[in-house]
Amino acid sequence: MPITFSGWEACCENFKQLEPGQAPKKSHSYTMFHGTHKSNAQTIITTGFKPSAGGTLGAGVYCSRDINKAKAYPALCSPNDRVVFKLRVRVGKVKRIDNQCMHLLTTWHQNGYDTAWLPASVTGFEEDCVWDPKRLTVVGIAHCEDAGVKNSLESLIKQQGRGQGKEESGHAGKPCKSCGMQTQEPHTVVKCWVCKTAICPFMNKHVCSKK
Repeated sequence: MPITFSGWEACCENFKQLEPGQAPKKSHSYTMFHGTHKSNAQTIITTGFKPSAGGTLGAGVYCSRDINKAKAYPALCSPNDRVVFKLRVRVGKVKRIDNQCMHLLTTWHQNGYDTAWLPASVTGFEEDCVWDPKRLTVVGIAHCEDAGVKNSLESLIKQQGRGQGKEESGHAGKPCKSCGMQTQEPHTVVKCWVCKTAICPFMNKHVCSKK
């Protein structure tokens, strides 16, 4: 008996934040946090992160999935002067740095890795170092005791098109009339092979009107 098929329904899992004790997987994106002085916050949002020349894990941009770690930075300043960014980080190829891999503590990138991960079991707080600052996107303000600064920075993030729920790649374009997704370039609309209704390949559901 021949089988006929038309239409589809797509299901996807909601994004779940990875806990500090869980190992990040290659090529995934995760929510992380980065603490900075409020005087640097605007520049970071508009021009991106500037990698540090050194640190526990060598050169790179430091962040953590533990917000308490990020809240402690910068170390020598008043808590009122600190801003903690909420980030979306594309980790790429990750190297776990533990007692077995201390020889790669600061040379992980030269050995082919994009991110170094120092588990909380090693130092007490989970820590990550990302080589390429383009892998980090500021999507929100996780903590800031100065309400005026917090509101100003959140407005700036929205202006940059990188607020929570926005596309990470930059400014969102107009919504597609068929699927409703924000898109820079218009989606190619085609006709259903059965009912001939105009459909977009990015629609999560299509049910043919023709039986």
